[in-house]
Amino acid sequence: MSTSTQSSDFKSLALSKTPLIDVRAPIEFNKGSFPHAINLPLLTDEERHLIGIKYKKSGNKEAITLGHKLVGGEIKNSRIKAWLDFKKENKDALLYCFRGGQRSKIAQEWINEHTLNIVRLEGGYKAFRNYLMSEIDNSPKYFKAIILGGYTGSGKTIFLNKIDNSVDLEGLANHRGSSFGKKITVQPTQIDFENSLAYELIQKVNKGFSHLLFEDEGKHIGSVYIPKTLVNYLSSSSMIVLETPFIERINITFDEYILKAQINYKKEFEEDYLNLWSDEIKKAMERIQKRLGSMRYKNLIELFDEALKVQEEKGDLAKYKQWIAYLLKEYYDPMYEYQLEKNKEKIIFRGTSSDILDYLETLKKV
Repeated sequence: MSTSTQSSDFKSLALSKTPLIDVRAPIEFNKGSFPHAINLPLLTDEERHLIGIKYKKSGNKEAITLGHKLVGGEIKNSRIKAWLDFKKENKDALLYCFRGGQRSKIAQEWINEHTLNIVRLEGGYKAFRNYLMSEIDNSPKYFKAIILGGYTGSGKTIFLNKIDNSVDLEGLANHRGSSFGKKITVQPTQIDFENSLAYELIQKVNKGFSHLLFEDEGKHIGSVYIPKTLVNYLSSSSMIVLETPFIERINITFDEYILKAQINYKKEFEEDYLNLWSDEIKKAMERIQKRLGSMRYKNLIELFDEALKVQEEKGDLAKYKQWIAYLLKEYYDPMYEYQLEKNKEKIIFRGTSSDILDYLETLKKV
């Protein structure tokens, strides 16, 4: 890294996944930050609030004086120690505040006083964030996108994670992209999602891939949305359809919706995990009630309740496969058939996982 006091080599930060010290207040950090950043604030939320009031009433000089008063003695020492400890463990770490101004400059000076030189981001969070958003907007210039379609349970995400020239949008969004797609851990903020997406695109573009594969998504993935420029590009791109036998689709969905989900719930909630997990599934079924219609919704509920009862009485989960089969046939498949028909002119290839791998190899030669 440069020996200067500031750096604006944002591309290198994304490519090398450089560790970052975010000295903004926790309230700022929680709204959105960067991958590989840790929040070690110069000021707590309350301290920042008090200094902000002082700045408005009395100006910058008085605000700085109050800041030094609030962050002095042992408080100051503990914050410097946290920065030094992180820097010792992460030799290439940089630091930043919101605009690369007073807070990061003060932190840099305090760190440098302890003979550990550290570089700060020129322009701070705002400049790096603007760079990342511009990279998302510019990224379609550098690759041809291909959309991976296929019925629910086809194993699209599994396939994407097998190849290097793919971007797993659902993974970045921490959501499976459907009514039943909510995971036990919360989704990232919109800002965090966009920043992680930008990092991913910068790394893929830098590797020189001529084609990048994305899963077929709507504008939204749970609570986050794909930036407009990129989603418009993806919506006009060619599509490959992954074809997977129905029984295999049931097994893939069973593994994701039942086995893995319950394991995660059990780790988090222990004895009460089954009630909490089943409540979440029932909420998801309620969300699709209108589209299903009253009779199919009733059937779906009954199949789930029966499977849940068998699990509670015998510890056997196999009955859930009947519920999954009904869910796929009566809810997901009709919707996706409509989508495929609507996009049939964009489809350039259909096949199994191995067929698609072979086809993608041919594209590398084009």
